[in-house]
Amino acid sequence: MLQGLRTVIYHVDDLERAKKWYAEFTGVQPYFDQPFYVGYSVGGFELGLDPDMSGVEKGNNETAYWGVADIESTFEKIKASGADVVSEIVDVGEGIRVASVKDPFGNVVGLIENPDFKLSEN
Repeated sequence: MLQGLRTVIYHVDDLERAKKWYAEFTGVQPYFDQPFYVGYSVGGFELGLDPDMSGVEKGNNETAYWGVADIESTFEKIKASGADVVSEIVDVGEGIRVASVKDPFGNVVGLIENPDFKLSEN
């Protein structure tokens, strides 16, 4: 069911400053750069910056997204197992869809269906 870890998203209160910091830190320039999200491909995985600070505190607010082939069936199954919805399935563009739930232990678990994701060979 799970295809592996794909994306970690950090919420940031200064997107321009964070974009520069993460580009320097990773040695990679963003492949996706919009006012609502900046994405880096680092070793075949996604590091994302989200400027929306709604409902999060500064620090300790990242969400790891697990790759799935069929987000609808996975989302229904995880909800049926007792997880609470944090965010419904959302199309974020280019066929990529995400959702998140809170597991029974309070952890946020992200799901991502990304038809273009390819694991890097290096």
